[in-house]
Amino acid sequence: MERRRYSQTNDVYVEGDQEEEQEPPMSSWLSRTASSHTAQLAATAVVSGAVVAGAILGYQHTRRKNRVRDLKNSIPDVGEDATKELTEYGSASPAEFPSNMNKEDERGAALAVRARQGDYDEDLILEQLARNRVFLTDAGLAKLRSSFVIVVGCGGVGSHATAALTRSGVSKIRLIDFDQVTLSSLNRHAVATLADVGTQKVQCLRKRLEQVAPWVEFDCCNQVFTTANAGSLLGPWEPSNQKPDYIIDAIDDVRSKVALLAYCHNNSLPIISSMGAGCKSDPTRLFIGDISTSTEDPLSRSTRRRLRALGIEKGLPVVYSTEKPGPGKAQLLPLPDEEFEKGKVGELGILPDFRVRILPVLGTMPAVFGYAVANHVILEVTGYPHEYIPWKGREKMYEAILANLQGLEERLVAHAGDTTQGVRIPVSQKDVAYLVEEVFRGKSVVSGLPSRLVLVRWRAPEGRLALDRRWQGQKSVKLELTDLVCMTKDEAVVHEREVLKGGRRPEDLYDREVLELVEERVKEEASFERFR
Repeated sequence: MERRRYSQTNDVYVEGDQEEEQEPPMSSWLSRTASSHTAQLAATAVVSGAVVAGAILGYQHTRRKNRVRDLKNSIPDVGEDATKELTEYGSASPAEFPSNMNKEDERGAALAVRARQGDYDEDLILEQLARNRVFLTDAGLAKLRSSFVIVVGCGGVGSHATAALTRSGVSKIRLIDFDQVTLSSLNRHAVATLADVGTQKVQCLRKRLEQVAPWVEFDCCNQVFTTANAGSLLGPWEPSNQKPDYIIDAIDDVRSKVALLAYCHNNSLPIISSMGAGCKSDPTRLFIGDISTSTEDPLSRSTRRRLRALGIEKGLPVVYSTEKPGPGKAQLLPLPDEEFEKGKVGELGILPDFRVRILPVLGTMPAVFGYAVANHVILEVTGYPHEYIPWKGREKMYEAILANLQGLEERLVAHAGDTTQGVRIPVSQKDVAYLVEEVFRGKSVVSGLPSRLVLVRWRAPEGRLALDRRWQGQKSVKLELTDLVCMTKDEAVVHEREVLKGGRRPEDLYDREVLELVEERVKEEASFERFR
């Protein structure tokens, strides 16, 4: 019979003289594990982690439930008058101030309420405006503080203009804009923060600027400006019935812009308009002048043409840039094909007739425009002397172009075998400026060059050059503006020799690109002829 024994030393069973490994009892394993310090620490960590995780999850669950409950409680009941529950900033919170306002915003709003009720020290106001006071004198500052200014458009230009007026002492400001603050507008907005994204632009300005000058009264109108509501939006300040001392146009939509400018012009309301800051980068090219002198700006060009249809050609001060587009500079890109596939392009905007393409804007330029506009308003309201240096116009160039056209027509008359004495052309210097700047964008239709420009007939007259001889001692050539194109002097020499006198057609001399460009410009002029 074989002997069998258990060796505690080696944890094995031994049969006979041989040892064979076997599984140890569970109690032995537990005993050994309990005696290990590292294992004890690991077990403790696991248990502690489980307890902490449970506590965190429980807290988050409870917190979510409480927040949902608070959110539901902040929504007015269906049977209640909901407008009574909304705060002036559009919040549904029943508290005095919106629930998303931080402590600083709440203090600013509370201080503004007190200041508008007269609970604000006049000496503090004068100290804050001390530098303007010594610059404008007491009388000038008093005019500014009692003024009422309307800002239409509270984006990049309008927000900076409003901020400047607020800091300078204007006490009554009406803000008009239908839009909300977007994330992409933070690169050019004067005061908006991330917390303001999604809120009304007018209320954003009010909230932030009340913390700067709590005594300023803001009238916020979250509306689109149209001809229909112009009377109410540009109406007097209530209850004092004070008419606006100045109006700022900072709209980037042509239709609304024209409606505003025309209304102010026809009702003798003082206004200054900001032309396009998009695609501009040179602040030294900024000028303030009459709208009739503004150039190199598509927004200005479209605005002028539409105003002409309403009989308005001048008398509106504008801020504009004479910076020319060029290679490497930003430009408004066309819509991709997939946008046209969605339907009519005009229906893609958030509102009818509003632009739907992204306009490249360097964030600093709207600020430059906005402060220039605000500066003009301050000088006008206070009566401070100012005389702007006009942009060096191109009147001499227009005179030279007109003289060159006169000479060309006389040569054509002579070529037709008639006398040139007393020949006149039905084109004025104003017409020359319009054709060169508005229709042909200051460039040759042949080469695109902007220098040494002239106007010439595009096609030779059919048959003998006709002269109007209805009046004794006077004869004039029959010439329409749609007959003329813009070229350089060198190009015009070739064109006169080959087309106007040589019998060739433009199609024989120019490539398809030039022909299509001329056709496009002529059609454009024909459609806008009624605007002149």
